[in-house]
Amino acid sequence: MLYHLEVKDLALIEKANVEFGPGLNILTGETGAGKSILIGSINLCLGQKANKDMIRTGAEQGFVELIFGDLTEKQIALLQEMDIEPEDGQVIIRRKIGLTRSEIRINDQAATLNKLRAVTDLLIDIHGQHEHQSLLRDGYHLKILDDFQAKETGALRQEVSESYHTYRSLLDRLSGFHLDEGERQRELDFLKFEIQDIEDAALREGEEEELSAKYKKYQNAKKIYGSLSEVKELLENTDFSMAVSNLQSALQYDETLKNISDSLYDLQSISDDTLRDLDRYLDDNVYDEEDFEQITARLDEIRNVMMKYGGTVEKVEQALEEKKKRLTELENYEEEKAKCEKEVKQQESKLLSLCEKLSQARQRGGKLLSDRIRTEMEEMGFLDVKFELVFSRLSQPTAGGFDEAHFMVSLNPGEPMRPLTEVASGGELSRIMLSIKTVLADTDEIPTLIFDEIDTGISGRTAERVSEKLRKISKSHQVILITHLPQIAAKADIHFRIEKKVSEGHTHTEITRLSEEDSVQELGRLLAGGALTNAVLANARELKAMAKAIKN
Repeated sequence: MLYHLEVKDLALIEKANVEFGPGLNILTGETGAGKSILIGSINLCLGQKANKDMIRTGAEQGFVELIFGDLTEKQIALLQEMDIEPEDGQVIIRRKIGLTRSEIRINDQAATLNKLRAVTDLLIDIHGQHEHQSLLRDGYHLKILDDFQAKETGALRQEVSESYHTYRSLLDRLSGFHLDEGERQRELDFLKFEIQDIEDAALREGEEEELSAKYKKYQNAKKIYGSLSEVKELLENTDFSMAVSNLQSALQYDETLKNISDSLYDLQSISDDTLRDLDRYLDDNVYDEEDFEQITARLDEIRNVMMKYGGTVEKVEQALEEKKKRLTELENYEEEKAKCEKEVKQQESKLLSLCEKLSQARQRGGKLLSDRIRTEMEEMGFLDVKFELVFSRLSQPTAGGFDEAHFMVSLNPGEPMRPLTEVASGGELSRIMLSIKTVLADTDEIPTLIFDEIDTGISGRTAERVSEKLRKISKSHQVILITHLPQIAAKADIHFRIEKKVSEGHTHTEITRLSEEDSVQELGRLLAGGALTNAVLANARELKAMAKAIKN
């Protein structure tokens, strides 16, 4: 859920802080007050390309911050796969647009536009501005169907994916059998050399670290010996015996010196022990030229083998197993090739069968989904609408099957069916997406939905129906909506007003969360567009009361 939006110095917005809540968040305001700027600010944090012209006149940079919370376990797992670790269960996205340089940060980590888009795709979906419309993305229509059929086809889609990856792995293996006899023999000889090279090295976990420590000590033996000899000389020249004797003389006259005397005795004892340890170290660690050369040679051998075959002992061992497996294949070339070809055909047959089964299930579901979306669209003011999910088949299967799917639509009587992306305007796309989201309300995993321009060209009964759809979706999602229709605004769980004000010769936008009474006043303004008479306010209160009654 989107908890917080902060905007600074973007277009008409000098500074704005908006605290969103669950349910239906409605924003209203007069034309030109800055509603589109607010959506544009959010879009920046979703990865829209920045334009320096957006920076408020007189400012050096614009700033937007979004804070998301209440993340699901699945969202957290997907974020962690992208190296994003939620802090206190939150994701904080900040974007600065400067005159000279810009910056994107996700939980205080620098991020690219692509990473920003990948992260926000999990958290929020905006409908109304073409740059961020899921309906215009390649492959999204098939995803809508798969989400709709999650319970029916989820396990089958997973089986198709696993089968496809097994198939690709077998194809990769088969590609290694296209060798003539000369090539086969050369690879055999090279594999035998590499296997012998690794086995002769006899790598042992931790050996490099042990030898590196010994090498470092030998390499710096003269420095170590010189430093310790100097330490030994300094300790030997410190006369602790005389110091103890002098302190004993003073102690017989002042017993309070007992602690100092004991400490001095301890110092003398520690000095004697340290000198004995230094002598043992210097006697035992005599520089051995032959040992140093052996360590150097062994380190060179270990590092050379690790560099050639993986970089770590574990990866070298894995490489050895793979090379032995490939050696067996080449030594039994024709037999292994025939076996692999058979496995490829069997796996291909299995994959195609699964893809066909999935395709049939999708086509059944596609008919049901199209019918339900069309019904929702008719209730939202699309008259005599035709809506279908049309399938085509890819030339080769993929991890998602061999289906492609596109929504086809005719929005007006007599119009031919055309691809959805070529037909609908921004407002129409928003209402179509609202129809889809209504159908998918129980399966859609994106928690926050923003609708812009959704009420373009509608009024009366259609507006009431749209508001009902929004209310239904807001039970399972956070919905943020800009509207100019009182029928929709009355349904708000949280109501914000966006105003354009002038102070000290500067125009700026303010965003205010409205109280119950302020919301009634704003509804009155939407209803009347002018003076707020008692009749207008009574009508506004009635709208609010009806909306509350429906909720309860």
